[in-house]
Amino acid sequence: MSAVPELRVTIAGAARVVAGGTTYGEALEADGRSVVAARANGELKDLAAPVAEGDVIEPVPAGSPDGRAIVRHSTAHVMAQAVQEIFPEARLGIGPPVENGFYYDFDVKDPFTPEDLKRVEKRMREIVKQGQLFSRRPVSDEQAAEELASEPYKLELIGLKGGAAEEESVEVGGAELTIYDNLDAKTGELRWKDLCRGPHVPTTRSIPAFKLMRSGGAYWRGSEKNPQLQRIYGTAWESREKQDEYLHLLEEAEKRDHRKLGAELDLFSFPDELGSGLPVFHPKGGVIRRVMEDYSRRRHEEAGYSFVNTPHITKENLYKISGHLDWYADGMFPPMELEGARYYLKPMNCPMHNLIFRARGRSYRELPLRLFEFGTVYRYEKSGVVHGLTRVRGLTQDDAHIYCTREQMRDELRSLLRFVLDLLRDYGLDDFYLELSTKDPVKFVGNDEDWEEATETLREVAESEKLELVLDPGGAAFYGPKISVQARDAIGRSWQMSTIQLDFNLPQRFELEYQSTDGSRQQPVMIHRALFGSIERFFGVLVEHYAGAFPPWLAPVQVVGIPIAEAHAPYLQDLAKKARERGIRIEVDASDDRMQKKIRNAQKSKVPFMLLAGDDDIANGAVSFRFRNGEQKNGVPVDEAIAEIVDAIERRVQV
Repeated sequence: MSAVPELRVTIAGAARVVAGGTTYGEALEADGRSVVAARANGELKDLAAPVAEGDVIEPVPAGSPDGRAIVRHSTAHVMAQAVQEIFPEARLGIGPPVENGFYYDFDVKDPFTPEDLKRVEKRMREIVKQGQLFSRRPVSDEQAAEELASEPYKLELIGLKGGAAEEESVEVGGAELTIYDNLDAKTGELRWKDLCRGPHVPTTRSIPAFKLMRSGGAYWRGSEKNPQLQRIYGTAWESREKQDEYLHLLEEAEKRDHRKLGAELDLFSFPDELGSGLPVFHPKGGVIRRVMEDYSRRRHEEAGYSFVNTPHITKENLYKISGHLDWYADGMFPPMELEGARYYLKPMNCPMHNLIFRARGRSYRELPLRLFEFGTVYRYEKSGVVHGLTRVRGLTQDDAHIYCTREQMRDELRSLLRFVLDLLRDYGLDDFYLELSTKDPVKFVGNDEDWEEATETLREVAESEKLELVLDPGGAAFYGPKISVQARDAIGRSWQMSTIQLDFNLPQRFELEYQSTDGSRQQPVMIHRALFGSIERFFGVLVEHYAGAFPPWLAPVQVVGIPIAEAHAPYLQDLAKKARERGIRIEVDASDDRMQKKIRNAQKSKVPFMLLAGDDDIANGAVSFRFRNGEQKNGVPVDEAIAEIVDAIERRVQV
């Protein structure tokens, strides 16, 4: 009888010797709930897989990003099993983990109803309780095609092996195809199977908490040319407590939904007559937008920017020169044929700013040259991703392009990033981290040396701010790497705000030059910067951050005067005239409503301040000063009340 071989491995940083045949679960002494998988030599593995000589092994906790993704993808399998047991005719699409949850697509005759989802979730809980085993087995292409002959979408994925999109890679990533069987824990009998790369949790009992959220239509592989499937979304977490926290966050997010608040507060709308993703701003929304833009303009003037303006359409050759027609055509609206030429709605302002730079000779003395525009652009977002103000088809960017020498590049980037962060703080966002997007290995222009220099320069600048830096491999635009400022809102959600992109390529494509100190012609470096991202998106983010209760400086109506009786209205009208002279946006509610109804209306409209006046107030030249939170100060002299409001506006504080 031969001896069991010993294997030398490293577990959580410590050298160990284990017997041949030991699984990763055994080596890690994992329970399958707090630790759901292993990372061996950087690769995720099932706990049931055997260790190999020299493995460097780390546990994958259920609450880690990878652990959550594994729990969620395993839950997607359980959901698909439940769906096919209840609806045997359902054909399988894909079921990847996504942020905060998972989904699975199905080809079914009729859309799922809320009652269907209840039935599926009930069956899922039964499957979880059974503790079915997730068992991985490699298969050949031919074997996979034979076993999944009744699943046309899986057959299509088999042909994509090694070249699938990110979400599809949960099915067929890598060179080897694998199928995961769900096995009865007692008998080993096959209950269900799916084409999948894995890994998975050991058993269905390793799924602590899940909930189905909603269903909707989705095109197969995201293309409108393909069949529309039915997608079921769910969420899954490492504990019931974490799931409850998330569901509470969703409740809070629903209260803050900018689309709902935009209608309630009469800020903006999306008329069907205009088309999807094309908002109009109502007078109150227009006030907020104007104040946002005016403050931004002021700060840019102080920082040495020059304001420019460019048209909304252009001949196609401009975007041939820039490369957008090669790399961004899918995101552009179709061309228009005019006078024998093709014109496009502009998706980007940068090519036009390059023409401004190129309009005359430039000297090194003019650099850095900072051009700034509130430029409206148009992008053909797919209908499935258009979402309120945060994903639109017509958007206005606070777009800047800075032209500088290579020697000025680092200092300009540092001051630019600081300028961006300070300005975002002025709008009430102050919890940031940075994301560095690097070159897409396929979609890029220029040479590797320039990309490497640009990427490392951005990395140095980002790290100098002492903020958390997260990598986004392959996420750069085709012309250069970028830093994205990610801001967390009042309930902890992250939003991408400003982007700063370093570009050595467009100046070359547009043959931009300046005369240097020695008289030679040199190519400038170009920095792309959108501070808000877009006015529309930033507006939507602020609505949700403040839950519609804007600080006084941004509020469309800063003060409502409320007379206790009709006879007191003229006193408040005189006060309002004085307040308007100080720049305060004030209205007097002279309607026939009772005073308490007027207060409720002002609170519902989220007005920061209410000034109430009755006989005693008028006799003393005062008002009752009521705040948005219900607190009230009585007998405040009118001049003091106005001064307090002006102070809150000028300091941009929340009340």
